Amino acid sequence: MPLSMNREVFITCAVTGSGGTQERSRNVPRSPKEIAESAIAAGKAGAAVVHCHVRDPETGAPSRKLEYYREVTERIRDSEVDVVLNLTAGMGGDMVFGGTENPLQLSNSTDMAGAEERVAHVADCLPEICTLDCGTMNFAEADYVMTNTPGMLREMGKMMTDLGVIPEIEAFDTGHLWYAKQLVEEGILKTPGLVQLCMGVPWGAPDDLNTLMAMVNNVPNDWNFTAFALGRNQMPYVAASVLAGGNVRVGLEDNLFLDRGVLATNEALVERAVDIIERMGARVIKPAEVRAKLGLNKRAPV
Repeated sequence: MPLSMNREVFITCAVTGSGGTQERSRNVPRSPKEIAESAIAAGKAGAAVVHCHVRDPETGAPSRKLEYYREVTERIRDSEVDVVLNLTAGMGGDMVFGGTENPLQLSNSTDMAGAEERVAHVADCLPEICTLDCGTMNFAEADYVMTNTPGMLREMGKMMTDLGVIPEIEAFDTGHLWYAKQLVEEGILKTPGLVQLCMGVPWGAPDDLNTLMAMVNNVPNDWNFTAFALGRNQMPYVAASVLAGGNVRVGLEDNLFLDRGVLATNEALVERAVDIIERMGARVIKPAEVRAKLGLNKRAPV
């Protein structure tokens, strides 16, 4: 992909994620109502796309319950704020092995589900976009493996395509892009693809610029991509992604702080990203423009 600055940028806000961040910031939304309200606030601040996980309202633990996804979806679509809805489909692929001498005695925290179950909320809520983690990798947040086999990805990708939902290819390393291109070649995913370059997630692609360029150079010329990094590198990667020709993702899933010691909200992170993009001489585009760019169809309220 030739490197040229993107002058028409869309912002995705990753609203809550599935990690243990709720224990480190009071601003991480838990209940479906809180998640929807935070997504709507991010939309008002300039995010065209909102990427949503759901959590147990009492404990904050990650969840796959359909009723939580339905409530989030309905609240967002019933609001007066227009945003493109992007739901995760990454849950249900956590393999937590036993000790090093007895690895096949799996931990009770293992969460492995079949393709149909992992995509059930997508079929029910019909978001415009959902994520497809295009590979398997070790995750440093706990001693587990994010597991997405070739067969599982083929099946989930076909389901998403048949539903008319655009998969956002989550690429944590260059091999994930390689397999995504294979899925397009097989006709399982449509082209042009939509890619999220996930930088600095241990133990995937590190968030240095040489690795980012390697990732960008593996994205086909006609595909659209976004790049993000975690923590204090979230805002530098707003600029880096735009300079490399991409779009932007910010949000509490990836970073809890606006400044040193200052807890962020999703809308404040989006506002900061808007300021960076506009100071670079680019324009932040609206949801309707994103739909036209990506070939999305706006969904009516449930």
